[in-house]
Amino acid sequence: MNFRSSSDVPERKCFSKMNSNTFITDRVVLMGHYAQSVTNSVYFNAPSERHSKAGPADLWEMKRNFQISFLRNIGLKPEHQLLDFGCGTLRGGLPLIQYLNTNNYSGIEVRQDVLAEGILELNESGLTHKNPRLEHVTDLSQHELGVRYDVIWAFSVLIHLEDNVLREVLDFVGRHLSKKGVFYANVNVGTQPDGSWQGFPVVFRNFDFYKAAFERNNLTVSDLGHLQEFGHFHPRLSQEAQECQRMLCAVLR
Repeated sequence: MNFRSSSDVPERKCFSKMNSNTFITDRVVLMGHYAQSVTNSVYFNAPSERHSKAGPADLWEMKRNFQISFLRNIGLKPEHQLLDFGCGTLRGGLPLIQYLNTNNYSGIEVRQDVLAEGILELNESGLTHKNPRLEHVTDLSQHELGVRYDVIWAFSVLIHLEDNVLREVLDFVGRHLSKKGVFYANVNVGTQPDGSWQGFPVVFRNFDFYKAAFERNNLTVSDLGHLQEFGHFHPRLSQEAQECQRMLCAVLR
C-alpha cells in the first residue's frame, strides 16, 4: 500500500482546526472522572510475538487497551490530528487508527523492521481505508511532517532515550505541536541505575531533569500520576517500581 509523505498532506490538514484546548492537563480533573473501560473494539488481534518487538509479549493487549483508554479519557476526539511518536508495531496505534477520522493518524518509527510489522498489522486489520500516515524516521533534526498536531503521544519512548536523543525529540515535538496541542509521554522517575532492553537504554531521571529539558524546548511539563492509576498493570513489577512509571503532559509555553 502507499503511505503519505510530507508533500502529500493537503494544505487544509497542515494545522489543527481546534480553537481552544479541549484536552485534560490537570491531574485532579483527570482522576476525578477517569473511566478505565473507555476503549473501542479492534478488528484484528495480532499474534503476541509481533508485539514482543514493542514490549513484553504477554502484556501487549493490556498495553494496547491502556493507550486508547487514556487518550480518550484526556479528551481525544475523532476529528483531532494525532502523532504516535514511536508507533512501533501499531500495538497501540491500531485502535487509534480505527477511532480517528480518516487521515488523522500519523505514526513515526526509528526501527524499520518494527515498522514493517506495523504495516502488516494494518494490512491485516481491515483499516487501510483510514489512510494512516506511517513513516520511518532516522534523523529528527532534518525531518518535517508539515503538520501541527493536536496530540503528540509517546508511549514507552522517552524511557529509552539517552539525554542527547531526548533533546532532539523535544525539539521535534516543539516544532510539530499545535498552539493548543498537548504532548503526553511516560517516563521513569527515580534514581535507579539505567538498564537496557533490546539494545535500547532504560533510563531513570528525576522530575526536575525533565522539567528543565522540556523548558529548554519551550514546553511546560506537569506530572499526571503513575501509570497504574490509569489502568496500566505490570504483574512482574513491584508496587514501588510501578509508581516510578509516570505520565507527563506538556504544552507550548
